[in-house]
Amino acid sequence: MKYKLVTAVEVLLVEDNPGDVRLIQEVFKEAKIRNVLHVARDGEEAMKMLHLEGENPTRLPDLILLDLNLPKKDGRDVLKEIKKDDSLKCIPVVVLTSSIRDEDLIETYKNNANCYIAKPVDLDQLIKVVQNIGEFWLDIVKLPPR
Repeated sequence: MKYKLVTAVEVLLVEDNPGDVRLIQEVFKEAKIRNVLHVARDGEEAMKMLHLEGENPTRLPDLILLDLNLPKKDGRDVLKEIKKDDSLKCIPVVVLTSSIRDEDLIETYKNNANCYIAKPVDLDQLIKVVQNIGEFWLDIVKLPPR
């Protein structure tokens, strides 16, 4: 019988709110899903990481969690760049944002986001949402091969 080596899923979290970053890191850690979570604090840093520039990861992520309201380069622009780049467009992008504007929802789907999740204000609900993201995208979904 052959055994398949289970490797950690690489996740890029693009989030500028330190509290949300800490919470997401803790929830992923507690869920015990094999993942490596990299964090970009703004849109420019995210694009550098995705182009494997500087002191960043040496490979592309398997999944991107993207906030829309980011400093330096807006998350909407980051999404457009990812989905227009042949080397990046197959990476699933989960928009995880505080925006509940219909315009943002429509625009992100027009720009090929894989899903749009409005961050709940309630801490317990946010924890539940992050757990569900981890469970669905890192445990259930078959991600594209690297």
